[in-house]
Amino acid sequence: MRTIHFCTVLGTAFLLLACSGKEEEPAVTTPMVRSVSVAETSLVLPSGGSVVLPFSVEDKDAVLGDVKLLLPGGQEPVDFHVKEVTAGPEPGTYQAVVEDAGLGDEYDLEVRLAVFQRQENGREYYVPSVAIRIKSEYIPPELRTGLPVIYVDTEGGKPIVSKEDYLNASLHILGTEAYDGLEPAACQIRGRGNTTWGWPKKPYLVKFDSKQSLFGMPKHKRWVLLANFMDRTLMRNLVAMKVSSMTNLAWTPRCVPVELVLNGKHQGTYLLIEQVRVDKNRVNITEMKPTDNAGEALTGGYLLELDFHFDNKVQWIDPHGHNNQWGDGIPFGVKSPDEDEITKEQTDYIKQYVHETAEALYSPDFKDPEKGYAKYIDVDSFIDYWIVFEVMGNHELGNPGSVYMHKDRGGKLVAGPCWDFDWGVLSYNTSPQAKTGLINGNAIWYGRLRQDPAFEAKLKARFDELLPQLQTIPDYMDECEKLLTASAKFNFAMWNPAEDGVINGDEKLTFQDAVKRLKSIYQERLKVIPSKL
Repeated sequence: MRTIHFCTVLGTAFLLLACSGKEEEPAVTTPMVRSVSVAETSLVLPSGGSVVLPFSVEDKDAVLGDVKLLLPGGQEPVDFHVKEVTAGPEPGTYQAVVEDAGLGDEYDLEVRLAVFQRQENGREYYVPSVAIRIKSEYIPPELRTGLPVIYVDTEGGKPIVSKEDYLNASLHILGTEAYDGLEPAACQIRGRGNTTWGWPKKPYLVKFDSKQSLFGMPKHKRWVLLANFMDRTLMRNLVAMKVSSMTNLAWTPRCVPVELVLNGKHQGTYLLIEQVRVDKNRVNITEMKPTDNAGEALTGGYLLELDFHFDNKVQWIDPHGHNNQWGDGIPFGVKSPDEDEITKEQTDYIKQYVHETAEALYSPDFKDPEKGYAKYIDVDSFIDYWIVFEVMGNHELGNPGSVYMHKDRGGKLVAGPCWDFDWGVLSYNTSPQAKTGLINGNAIWYGRLRQDPAFEAKLKARFDELLPQLQTIPDYMDECEKLLTASAKFNFAMWNPAEDGVINGDEKLTFQDAVKRLKSIYQERLKVIPSKL
């Protein structure tokens, strides 16, 4: 008699014959799985993530038992497992979700997909697939900081050396529990920034071939990777955007701290942030066409930047305004319409509108709601914008640098959005007057605006209204510190903020001491500002 046994150990045949006289065959009354085919024989599992392994069985009507991954010795691996199995599009096809256990181990193992079956006599056996190699997507310690990891690979590994010329690249994201990842997507990348481009740790502009939603933010092609090189706290921009989001400003750039790996080399902590652009999900104003040269169409929308770098193609100095170190007047530039599309009519219109606004502001009737500045500017936005700069101790409003305004079709001039809060923010080093007074009391047009008692009263009332929310920011700083601590350790092992001198005044402090100092200055600002309004 010969009995058939089904082996449950991989590495040997799963049919064993034992002779004991005459042959006996098991009675099979229901379809059973006799072979398993897998679509892939090599898988790479992201840490804490999963991949789908399609497979099929020869007997399409067979009912599957358990489906497991087994090592050559027959035991299940501890680093990954089959999470679930779902039916495929055709009879006999299935999809196994193979999930990493999240232990953080590095592994490279050979396993087989085993489909278990039970005979009518109760005997259990399994049918194995061919060998499958499963590897971990190994993440070195410096990338296990809890932040999402952005991988950028330029074509041919070329270095990014220009702010004007894009390089073709691919970008993918290793997500976290809080943020989804991104499969490799085609993009272009170049440098960006003015002073910041000259520092060792470079900022970048990414332009995808098609719109992408990153970390749940609205889809767009253009994104910025801020280096925050000189910011020992790594959170000045994060905190500023949080403060801005508490106001009624039309739009505040959303942002997420990340690790950046460029051409295989870790670059440290970066801030992925939405670029300031005219878009329905960003600066939501009418996008002008070259044909919008008359009537209502000519009135907007325009995105303006006030910046002493004066590096926009369409730019001018309006003679009215704060007398700063760059001379009388305020430097204006047009960011939208684009420099290669804006027409002479559009340029003339926005220059004239800004000039008329300033003329009204500095006229004897500037307080008059019909003839004065209120006819031309959205007062509430200018108040909220000023509060963000003043609370954050950002003197760039008076420089001015990276200061934005926009005007929609048929509308007034609106302040915002906020941008670029890493230089000299919450620092007595750059703004010693912040210890006892205001930083931007006379910035750009604000010196004149504050001569209107109605404006000043509205400014004070708005600050008082926002104060309870503003007082929660130190708790937010604590959250940011916890989020960034591991990343900061590796970042500052690579980059030294004091290398380019002392700007914020905390360059030589530890990360924790710099955060403590930042919090202290912020809390002092909340006491000083209302005493001066």
